[in-house]
Amino acid sequence: MKLYTLTCHEAIELIKKAEIKVEELVLSCLTKIEEEEPKINAYITKTFDSALDEAKRIDGLSEKPPLAGMLISIKDNICTKGIQTTCGSKILTGFIPPYDATVISKLKASGAIIIGKTNMDEFAMGSSTENSFFGPTRNPWNLEHVPGGTSGGSAAAVAANETIVALGSDTGGSIRQPASFCGVVGLKPTYGRVSRFGLIAHASSFDQIGPITKDVTDAALLMKVISGYDPADSTSAEIGVPDYISCLLEEELKDIKIGIPVEYFAEGIDPEVKSSVLQAISLISENGATCENVSMPHTEYAISCYYILVSSEASSNLARYDGVQYGLRIDGENLIDMYRRTRTEGFGDEVKRRIMLGTYSLSAGYYDAYYLKAQKVRRLIKQDFDKAFEKYDALITPVSPSPAFKIGDKISDPLQMYLADIYTVTINLAGLPAINVPCGFSKDGLPIGLQIICKPFDEQTLLKVAFALEKYLEDRR
Repeated sequence: MKLYTLTCHEAIELIKKAEIKVEELVLSCLTKIEEEEPKINAYITKTFDSALDEAKRIDGLSEKPPLAGMLISIKDNICTKGIQTTCGSKILTGFIPPYDATVISKLKASGAIIIGKTNMDEFAMGSSTENSFFGPTRNPWNLEHVPGGTSGGSAAAVAANETIVALGSDTGGSIRQPASFCGVVGLKPTYGRVSRFGLIAHASSFDQIGPITKDVTDAALLMKVISGYDPADSTSAEIGVPDYISCLLEEELKDIKIGIPVEYFAEGIDPEVKSSVLQAISLISENGATCENVSMPHTEYAISCYYILVSSEASSNLARYDGVQYGLRIDGENLIDMYRRTRTEGFGDEVKRRIMLGTYSLSAGYYDAYYLKAQKVRRLIKQDFDKAFEKYDALITPVSPSPAFKIGDKISDPLQMYLADIYTVTINLAGLPAINVPCGFSKDGLPIGLQIICKPFDEQTLLKVAFALEKYLEDRR
């Protein structure tokens, strides 16, 4: 048996039965990483020695922790005590956090083992994982194509069996889009469901940590661990966490009403993506769910609204990287010159572009015309979703207008790169939960995913629909 091909719930069960050891599982994944990494470049930092030490420790316990067997890779913008955390940027190269993010503390307490920190677009800015100081990550399905961004390293690692599960972060689709491009499951939780403490911010009112996994059951398993109120995070919601695994037992969708937003299937979508998503919707309908078209009239303003707001927040958040307290420092003739040199050399082009755009939007004379107006549009987009969820339990859309594009195709055209997020940014603007489920392949053999969206804090329905669809598609294949 090739242990690295196991899902997390399968590995946990085998370890409980003493059919395999945690050390054997770790060694299997480490061997696979050494084999695949020269081609894929999914990792920035590997933690092989500590992973093996922890595996041996767990194997020696008479009573194993509940998640013994969960080997996990962590996106490199989530703080890990004693492990380098770079955000894919030169300016943070060598930064070793003195503390763990809340999600990391929860995972460690449950027996999960970290095997590395994954590659990402610098400070989570991009749609392809080409904007990393450590070089681009490649899609395991076709090495000439991107894995998506900004959690491309995490998605590629899961797809290539270089890990069992992974954590990513999602600002405007950065879990769902790479999950779609790499043919895996990626869940963006409701804003406030998962603690952001220890997540290095891109845009604070958008960012959420979430799981990237091989199947929906693993996503539910990981969500159960990382969800919950955290007093260390002022944006954390004090709402109870359901048993996400139990909701997967209900495969029937006869009482589920699903809306299909017509604006997400308009001009610009690749015919193969449209066909795959519509076929999956038909499959859901055949199995008892009610599927109807619904209009989301403010969708056309989402990209403009999103990039004004996230760039404004990024401009504020990235002001802390000045060479004074930590990270890269390039000395200058005076303090201002040191700031300028450090930031000029430390930040990449995309980060500089968004800092300038955000600073402009927040500047005197332009604040009302751009930032304030974008906030008003954000409210209108949320109201579209609120209205839809008065009638429907879930919405289904594509994740991306196309399958994974080739490396280099869009890197010189920022607007085209931004448009790759057109179907995902609305969910972050409204703070909703959403999940990518693989639903087909293009004629070139590249994965295609669809997006299921639910009302705030209704991850139970999200996972129920996703799990049922996963089963239907498996039966059809």
